This record gives sequence, structure tokens and C-alpha cells, in this order.
Amino acid sequence: MLDAINLGLTGKVVLVTGGVRGVGAGISAVFADQGATVVTCARRPMDGLPYEFHACDVRDDDAVRGLIETVVAKHGRLDVVVNNAGGSPYAPAAQASVNFSRKIIELNLLAPLQVAQHANAVMQAQDCGGSIVNVTSVSGRRPSPGTAAYSAAKAGVDSLTATLAVEWAPKVRVNSVVVGMVETEQSELFYGDAESIAAVAATVPLGRLAKPADIGWAAAFLASDAASYISGASLEAHGGGEPPAYLDASSANK
Repeated sequence: MLDAINLGLTGKVVLVTGGVRGVGAGISAVFADQGATVVTCARRPMDGLPYEFHACDVRDDDAVRGLIETVVAKHGRLDVVVNNAGGSPYAPAAQASVNFSRKIIELNLLAPLQVAQHANAVMQAQDCGGSIVNVTSVSGRRPSPGTAAYSAAKAGVDSLTATLAVEWAPKVRVNSVVVGMVETEQSELFYGDAESIAAVAATVPLGRLAKPADIGWAAAFLASDAASYISGASLEAHGGGEPPAYLDASSANK
């Protein structure tokens, strides 16, 4: 069914940061399947990828500037940026060092801003403008023990999205995809073994964890002309969210 959907992205030049694994790989695959020219980046060199790849630490402003310049020099323009690079290991707030928290915030908040700034400079000069999609998280909208700095940073990116949408309109649209729990090649690190993953999935109203491609479709929609009047918005891709814990304790729901 999804194979029949055409979002009009053929020929668009799309940069997906962190677009080689997990959610990022799903995003890259959807854009590529829609006919876009996909460019990805990550900190370390990667071989055997089906997309154009550049090694880039998105926390390094000079490296980001060079990446954007390289993409534009090769392809003549930049139509879409998906700010996907990010993440955090588990770290209880009482034990997290200032240096650890600083690095997490740099990766998950300052880096997307830097990428967006350099992309915007290019897109503002293009007749067709451009679209920026920031990948955020439900962790930024509810308590997230063990990922305090990450959660705060993701909340910041949602706020940043709304502000940039106002500042950079009408040439550039800026939106975010708020991501829930996703099943990737690293799911066991977060949710435990297969039995545990199944139990976690059962708590989601739609009955399963997201696939990376589910997030890819959300990002592709926001980047497409089908969403031409959508900017400053947050699209929640979380399978219905997380039912309140009190429901399990309440006798009225048994």
C-alpha cells in the first residue's frame, strides 16, 4: 500500500544527519524510495552504503558548514534537511557529570541548530526555499528517568522548531517529528530481550513499536508539498502514546 504513495520528492536533494543506522536508516530509505537524492552523514566513515555519505561530526560548526557547502557544490541546491543525529546512553541525573550533560546537549540541541542555520542560509537563496524536519522525542514531553539531559535537549528542539518556523518563513518550513518507541537493531539495549520487547510493545495503543520506516514516512510527508501549509508543527509518531500508569492500578479499569 505504501509503495503506491507518491509524495512528489523525486529529484529533491535531501540531507539526513545520522542517516545510516536505526531510525536514520529508515528515514533515508523512505526518501530514496520516493526518488530523492539522499545524502547522509555520521561521525565515522561508512562503507557499502546505498547513499552518498560524508563523515561529519554535527557538533563541529566548521565541519557542518563544510558539509553543506560540499552538498550544494555537488548537487546545486539543498531542498530538505532531516536533523536526525542524536541520542544518549542511560545515565541517572544524580550521577551524570557536567561534561557528560554538556556533550549530550551539544549533540541533541546545539547540533541541530547549527545544521539548520547553515541549511537555511542556502535555502533562503533558492527560489524553491526548503524544508527542515527535526527529529525529537516523546522523552522531551514526559518524565524520562536516566536521560535527563537528552530529554531536556529534545524539548528544546521542539521549542526551537516553532521559533525557527516564524523567523525563516515564508521561504523555509520547519517542523518536527516527535518519535516514540522504535524497534531497531539496538532495541535490546533499551528494552531487553525479545520477550521484554514484546511486553513493551503491548503497552502501545497500536500494539507494536514503530519501525524506522514509520518515522521516515512522517518526515517525508512534512518535507513534501503535501504539507506545504504546515510549519512550526510537531507531528507525533508514537502509536497512540503511553497510557497513564494509574489505569493499571485503578479498579475501574479491571
